[in-house]
Amino acid sequence: QIIFYEDRNFQGRSYESVGDCADMSSYLSRCHSCRVESGCFMVYDRTNYMGNQYFMRRGEYADYMSMFGWNDCIRSCRMIPMYRGSYRIRIYERENFGGQMHECMEDCESIMDRYRMSNCMSCHVMDGHWLMHEQPHYRGRMWYFRPGEYRSFREMGYGNINFMSMRRIMDSWY
Repeated sequence: QIIFYEDRNFQGRSYESVGDCADMSSYLSRCHSCRVESGCFMVYDRTNYMGNQYFMRRGEYADYMSMFGWNDCIRSCRMIPMYRGSYRIRIYERENFGGQMHECMEDCESIMDRYRMSNCMSCHVMDGHWLMHEQPHYRGRMWYFRPGEYRSFREMGYGNINFMSMRRIMDSWY
């Protein structure tokens, strides 16, 4: 459960969600703070789960814009279901599952250091939910990947993003 507020510090009109919401504009004209009561969510600064995204777990975010350095506000959100099974992802050096391939079952602080792989342009998430980061040590912008095939990060709208670290979204985060 997540509650969004129009203004900073949990002020103004609010909207409560327990699942995915592709377009919050019919509920709130703006959104500048939120409170995660339970679960984990990805929030996006554009409708339909597009644009900048940020992972949120239980807690209060009184002024997330200054926290995250965003210029806009939350426009959509996606609930990340709790998962307790094994984790498995294949990362590929090139688009369409080309080039080097490495299979991971645990967090990776630096794809370059561990696999000597300077590019990561596609992936196949077999098990679990993952966050991929543009910089080593889980820093920089992040993207959420649920089970599925992701043939081209560029075609998904991520431009020339090169993922450099990844981690599992664990049930202990809930």
